Amino acid sequence: MNEEVVGVVEAMFKMMVDAEGIGLAAPQVGLSWRLFVVDVPQDAGGRLKPRDGFPGHSEGPRAYINPVLSEPKGGAEPYEEGCLSLPDVRGDVLRPPIVTIEATGLDGTRFKETASGLLARCWQHEMDHLDGILILDRMNPTQLLRNRRAIRDLEADE
Repeated sequence: MNEEVVGVVEAMFKMMVDAEGIGLAAPQVGLSWRLFVVDVPQDAGGRLKPRDGFPGHSEGPRAYINPVLSEPKGGAEPYEEGCLSLPDVRGDVLRPPIVTIEATGLDGTRFKETASGLLARCWQHEMDHLDGILILDRMNPTQLLRNRRAIRDLEADE
């Protein structure tokens, strides 16, 4: 991978850690690249547990370049999500519990992994950012109403 990409990934990891997040997508930092980073700790996820033997956490920080999601398993399930781009906004989002991702790593090698639990959800959340979708777009009307004040406050800050 070239030095520019490595530098961006390192900066994104730092921003993600500083913001106490578990994922960050390039569009969130002003880049129109198809790239995101994650670091989902083993003890994260609360009631969202790994399933069917697929991991629910990452093995440390990892970059996903030009990722593609496939093979969702199970029906969409609700789980409360937040987003570094939308502080104070939290709500249930429906997502499949198990997904497969194919991406290029920082070493330039293409890889394919399947995950469940919080890691699978994190991949899907970050992929949404790459496709211009926010958690607000995934919330039902009741969830949006619950977050009305936080959303208004964000709009007022613009």
